[in-house]
Amino acid sequence: MAESTPDADPAAWVASLRRTPQQARSRARLARVLEAAERILVEEGVESLTTTRIASEARVSVGSLYQYLPDRGAIIDALAAGYFAKLEAAMDALVEAAATEQWEDPVGVLIDAYAEIYRTEHGFRALWFGSGLTERTRTADREHKRRMADGIRRILLALRLAEDDETLARVCHAAILAADVLAQEAFRRETKGDEALLEETKILLRGYLTDIAARYNGS
Repeated sequence: MAESTPDADPAAWVASLRRTPQQARSRARLARVLEAAERILVEEGVESLTTTRIASEARVSVGSLYQYLPDRGAIIDALAAGYFAKLEAAMDALVEAAATEQWEDPVGVLIDAYAEIYRTEHGFRALWFGSGLTERTRTADREHKRRMADGIRRILLALRLAEDDETLARVCHAAILAADVLAQEAFRRETKGDEALLEETKILLRGYLTDIAARYNGS
């Protein structure tokens, strides 16, 4: 299994909790609870994410779990926050790389990087392809996609392919939405991702990137 969600960025998931653990021991216990929740999600599906089942798997009392995660919705929100944080951290790393590297195929770099996350984050796929997303998680996902779009904007600026304006923000948001839909479909079809569909996604987005660059170069 991939690295557990809580260890990736604690700040990402504590915002979803009923209360924030203050002591190191409490935080470690909660991390263990979320690791257990992810195992159950991957192996048994979102329907099995109950406080009783998770408490048993994590070997904690239901009462102590309830202090932080009172129901399935809170558990889903916390797990999703961790996955969003991982994706955004990967985007930040790509932004830094774009500032110092020469990318012959920016679209290929981005799609390959995120396809690898889809392949390794089994919990992310299980959560998104299940039917248990909460309204809070869906709202958080919309904000997450805006942050991801801003990452694309920063990459295009670092690569000197565009100028910073409102149009660029809009087209980057459109690109993220299109890529997300196609990537999800590719991984719904095959656990490792439908390579043919991922290649078509690259072709589509390369065309869009070419159009974006042409707008700013006056072509």
